[in-house]
Amino acid sequence: MEYKALRVIISGGGTGGHIFPAVSIAHKLKEVNPDTEILFVGAEGKMEMEKVPREGFKIIGLPIVGLQRQLTLKNILNDITVPFRFLGSIRMARKIIDGFLPDVAVGVGGYASAPLLMAATGKKLPCLIQEQNGFAGLTNKMLAKKVQSICVAYEGMEKFFPADRIVMSGNPIRPQIHQYTPEDRAAGLEFYGFSPLKRHILIIGGSLGSGTLNKAMKAWIEAGCPGGENVEILWQCGKYYKEGIDAFMADKNLPAIRHTDFISRMDLAYAMADVVISRSGASSVSEICAAAKAAVFVPSPNVAEDHQTHNAMALVNKDAALLVKDAEAPEKLMATALELVSNPDRVAVLERNAAAMALPDAAKTIVDEIYRIVR
Repeated sequence: MEYKALRVIISGGGTGGHIFPAVSIAHKLKEVNPDTEILFVGAEGKMEMEKVPREGFKIIGLPIVGLQRQLTLKNILNDITVPFRFLGSIRMARKIIDGFLPDVAVGVGGYASAPLLMAATGKKLPCLIQEQNGFAGLTNKMLAKKVQSICVAYEGMEKFFPADRIVMSGNPIRPQIHQYTPEDRAAGLEFYGFSPLKRHILIIGGSLGSGTLNKAMKAWIEAGCPGGENVEILWQCGKYYKEGIDAFMADKNLPAIRHTDFISRMDLAYAMADVVISRSGASSVSEICAAAKAAVFVPSPNVAEDHQTHNAMALVNKDAALLVKDAEAPEKLMATALELVSNPDRVAVLERNAAAMALPDAAKTIVDEIYRIVR
């Protein structure tokens, strides 16, 4: 395929789960043709306004805000402004399109992408949307009949989108995440100071951390770490919880447990892990499949349409992961993970089935689809 220079608008954001795929697509577009011009459009005050420029791309913020579902005075006042901000954002999006003159518009979901994609479809621009989750978001469902291509990461998405526009692409992931060799595992163990004679659990709480995963770990530690005699644990507690976990661990003599707010070398963390405990956001699930890791997922209940449960169940139904409910995690999570990590044959089955679900070339598949609809 010939990759001519394009002018591309990419819109979406609000969470890392939307921003990271968008940035990966942008980098892949620049890789296939460095002369391609890319403009991001996000929501004012959201994390994309900080993270996208760090990746070397220009971004413009719209005054769009999302609906808040919890009933508080602040949220009610916010929700009253939503339709006015939405209409203002569509007008602004039209002006951005007229100024940038893109060949194509790409939406990665979240309310930030709705005004730009609505303006783009109204102007008959070729448009592609990417849905990261196993349960489609409201914005993407609303746009589906107006766009030329819908890139998805899970089977069965015909219940949300027109079947003839669906492309199974997977979710773009960090390029350093892949299936690891025994040499990679040895490097990971050495980097984190762990023993090759023990089994290893990696707990991923995300950059801010997960209160549920931390609560489960604290309950297990307070119970005397039952079943953990031959196990070492790398515990990402998150920036938000780090101070409290530091205080909790201060009087504990537990050299087999390393806690940290942030993991800079996720490649080595995955490489050394026998079992991963994680929330089931789209990016985490895709990385765990690409790394071919046995996982215990604890879906967050605090997300729209309970999409993390749908993401996790796509693997559970293919015997590629285990699931512990959020409410049951303090009591059951560590016992489930320890039982799994002590059974190498069961770990191997989950690893093999997770690897079979990996789609590691997602960004390239999406870029090829962008060029197809532009032609």
